[in-house]
Amino acid sequence: MNGEAGRTNVPHILIVGGGYVGMYTALGLQRKLRRKARITVIDPRSYMTYQPFLPEAAAGSLEPRHVVVPLRKVLKRCHVITGEVRSIDHASKTVNVDPEAGEPYDIGYDTIVVALGAISRTLPVPGLADVGIGFKQVEEAIALRNHVLDRLDVAASTTDPAVKQRALTFVFVGGGFAGVEALGELENMAQYARRYYPQIGSHDMRWVLVEASGHILPEVGPEMGVYTVEELSKRGIEIRLETKLESCVDGHVVLSKGKPFDSDTIIWTAGVKANPVLGHSDLPLDERGRVRCLPEMRVDGLDDAWAAGDNAAVPDLTADEPGVMTAPNAQHAVRQAKLLSKNITRSTKGRVAKPYKHRYVGSVASLGLYKGVAHTYGVKVRGFAAWFMHRTYHMSKMPTFNRKARVLVDWTMALLFRREVVTLGRMRMPREDFRRAAEPTRPRHRE
Repeated sequence: MNGEAGRTNVPHILIVGGGYVGMYTALGLQRKLRRKARITVIDPRSYMTYQPFLPEAAAGSLEPRHVVVPLRKVLKRCHVITGEVRSIDHASKTVNVDPEAGEPYDIGYDTIVVALGAISRTLPVPGLADVGIGFKQVEEAIALRNHVLDRLDVAASTTDPAVKQRALTFVFVGGGFAGVEALGELENMAQYARRYYPQIGSHDMRWVLVEASGHILPEVGPEMGVYTVEELSKRGIEIRLETKLESCVDGHVVLSKGKPFDSDTIIWTAGVKANPVLGHSDLPLDERGRVRCLPEMRVDGLDDAWAAGDNAAVPDLTADEPGVMTAPNAQHAVRQAKLLSKNITRSTKGRVAKPYKHRYVGSVASLGLYKGVAHTYGVKVRGFAAWFMHRTYHMSKMPTFNRKARVLVDWTMALLFRREVVTLGRMRMPREDFRRAAEPTRPRHRE
């Protein structure tokens, strides 16, 4: 299949990536351009995941299906392709796509929007690829919830102290938003679930946060970072600052400080990096592998290529020093996506695109149910107020009224009823029982 086939007289806008930036850019373009352009969106998943809500989905406060938005449902005037982009050749204006089934093929375009986002930034830690769990997609959040509850089942059912200790040891590597929020929510959930496991004592679970630097949550400032350490420590969580994970072969955790120990659960949230697909393109990249952009999010030196979000190096016009780029976070992605669709529309009409300019207003983080920290507009907030701010802000940024309503219903039901703490861990092997039943049985020989 070749993208040139079936080309019409209207320009073809190709958006690679269906995350927040890709989906909102496509949504804006289909509203503004209508029949004046063909819009295609390519992503390995058929839905957009709102990542700030993943910790609550993992803890069971939100239904996982409610933190994702089906692309085909909201992008009704766009052509959505479920597949992976393998390379971008802007010189010939084609991308190579590997669909879920069938052979790879090329798609042509007139204008491209690069919204591939970022992937987990890993290090060559022995054993990490085999036992580590990431935390960037809804599938990982579901699997992690099932895994933690499954470990409680294992610990409550064994008579081996070593097996029990290993099952109840949970390690999080990375002290940024993802790591701290996932740790806070899952520890909160597990402590609640413990009431149904009389075999597990209040001090049997061990939660460890490993951070290579000397502080956590730098986005909320030093004071709130210290408060977070104190708050988590009061809950019995071990905070290992200036410590690195050196090895985790077969779950045997070796840190740069302290004694080794065993764990069945190792969650890696130590940063992100630009999507490596960009390395298979002829687009200009910076030293961190991101697409070099002008302030209006046009790719540097190209009139018909745009980029935004975590995979784009967009100059921060509000910074005190030149050369600073906008941080790869949800706050910038939300605003860049909305301006990007407007700028592309302006460009197609021969008008001047506007530069992206947004002064960072601060950050909010959840530390579990009714607990949080925030540093916004110079004001520092903690406890219930910060937790409420966290929910309110992300509710306002959740795409579509449909998803906002579903999230609100989930929160309301959580206030009225107790948490669901059932594990569906066997979903990873849905055919196992049927396979056993379908196996031919050997006839017994009579003597």
